[in-house]
Amino acid sequence: MREHDATPCGELTIRVVAMPADTNPAGDIFGGWLMSQMDLAASTTAALCAGGRCATVAIDRVVFHRPVSVGDEVSIYTRITKVGRTSMTIAVEAWRRVRHASVRQKVTEGHFVFVALDENGRPRPVEAP
Repeated sequence: MREHDATPCGELTIRVVAMPADTNPAGDIFGGWLMSQMDLAASTTAALCAGGRCATVAIDRVVFHRPVSVGDEVSIYTRITKVGRTSMTIAVEAWRRVRHASVRQKVTEGHFVFVALDENGRPRPVEAP
C-alpha cells in the first residue's frame, strides 16, 4: 500500500493551515511548529481521558516522514494507546493535504505521554470519562 493510500489512525483532533511565519530557514514548515500542533492535539485527548488537567512528560518515537509546505492543510489525529494509574500514552499522526489537491500524506508520527494533575500540580489517578 502506498503512503497516500493509507488511512489516518485515530480521531481528527486539530486541523490547521501551515503559514509563512511557521517556516524554517529552508522554507519548509519548522518541525518544532509541527510538534507543538501535535502536542496540542494530544493534550486535548489526554484532558478528555483524564477528566481534567494534564501535562506532557515525554515525547517518544517521533518520525518526520516528509516536509510540510506553506499553505498545506495539516490534520492531526490522536488515539489513546495506553492508560496507567496516572498516565496516558497518546499516538499522534500528522497528515498534510496540499491546498489544491485531495491526496493526503502522513508527514509525522509519534507517541506523547501525559500525566493527570491535581489542583496542586501533583500526579493524580486518571478518571476515565
